[in-house]
Amino acid sequence: MRIRFTKMQGAGNDFVVLDETRARLNLSTAQYHRLADRHFGVGADQILSVRPSPAAGIDFEYVIHNADGGEVEQCGNGARCFARYVADKGLAKGERIRVQTLAGVIEPSLGADGRVTVDMGRPVFELAEVPFVAAGLSPHKDGGWEKWHLALGTHAESGLVALAVLSMGNPHAVQEVADVDRAPVLTQGPLIEHHSRFPRRVNAGFMEVQERGRIKLRVWERGAGETLACGTGACAAVVAGIRLGRLDARVDVQTRGGPLTIEWAGGDAPVFMTGPAVTVFEGEIELE
Repeated sequence: MRIRFTKMQGAGNDFVVLDETRARLNLSTAQYHRLADRHFGVGADQILSVRPSPAAGIDFEYVIHNADGGEVEQCGNGARCFARYVADKGLAKGERIRVQTLAGVIEPSLGADGRVTVDMGRPVFELAEVPFVAAGLSPHKDGGWEKWHLALGTHAESGLVALAVLSMGNPHAVQEVADVDRAPVLTQGPLIEHHSRFPRRVNAGFMEVQERGRIKLRVWERGAGETLACGTGACAAVVAGIRLGRLDARVDVQTRGGPLTIEWAGGDAPVFMTGPAVTVFEGEIELE
């Protein structure tokens, strides 16, 4: 089958966007994986599908598949590209839209400066909803919150990592590091992602706090590996930093792909993420 696609990126986190507003493509896991393959496909961290409204009061359905072909609940940088896509294609009626994801409804809006702001909803701290299996563990108090110490190996001498655990519609484990450029993202990332305490796997964030309004961040994404930026990872890191008492309510996040701005007023307030969303090119590809 031959399909049309649009390649987009948000802070270097790159996507293949598919328009399914007229008809479903009904792609298989293997076909999503092929699209994301950087040697034999288009190449992307995630595949984003634009589908029609599933219910009253909702403008679109937003479906996300990781590079491994598996469907996931949420993608923040993708949400900005989604909003830019439906606006540029004339599919959206206004500057603000309501979009259904597996994790719930989000509300992206286009800014006059070309950036996109997304209401990412409230963070989730209930461990069962992340999900995180805490049986047999005790949290370690830190600032106004807590961290969980996990061994990354089966031996007694295996190293421990201290993780702040939460969900932004998808699971995140955030650790603080002194120097993010030297952080063991490539070695610890997959070990944290597949740790048995996270039954649905997890995104592993490595956060360097530079000042109360600025952090540097790298994220090992579930099903994709390290990406140049992770929107929900940036949200999770900032929320964790605020709850731990390290950060203020508005934080600039420097990722390897570019800057994002995250705002959270605390409590049950939603998290707002602002950043770029850019079309790279459009094309067609033949899929088996």
